[in-house]
Amino acid sequence: MFFICLVAIEYLATKAPSSIEIPTFSWDKLNHFIAFFVLYVLLSWGYKNLSTKRKFLLLLIFAIQIEFVQYFLTSREASFLDLIADFIGIVVAYYYVYLKKNNIQLEFMNYKKENYGKFFEKIKRG
Repeated sequence: MFFICLVAIEYLATKAPSSIEIPTFSWDKLNHFIAFFVLYVLLSWGYKNLSTKRKFLLLLIFAIQIEFVQYFLTSREASFLDLIADFIGIVVAYYYVYLKKNNIQLEFMNYKKENYGKFFEKIKRG
């Protein structure tokens, strides 16, 4: 599944924007964030023996490669902010995978709707 997503993202990143109508979010950086979040999660679940450092490096190289290719395409443009969005997606996905792997739930996830007021009171008190 990881490689299917990798190829799909490469294709979408290098095709002419108007050649295929695909659903996207209005803010391009959110598309980058989601793409690299999903790639990191799939990479982590599919290749558990791969170190975190190698996962980060592999996906950052992929992100840089996309922007490099886009620099030379007349229908696309490279952007440093896209790389930042990619990196943030990877970092958030790392923490997501870490929490899932260690079966950690954030405290607010354990509260029912009727207890939200108590939760926020607890936060205010410190």
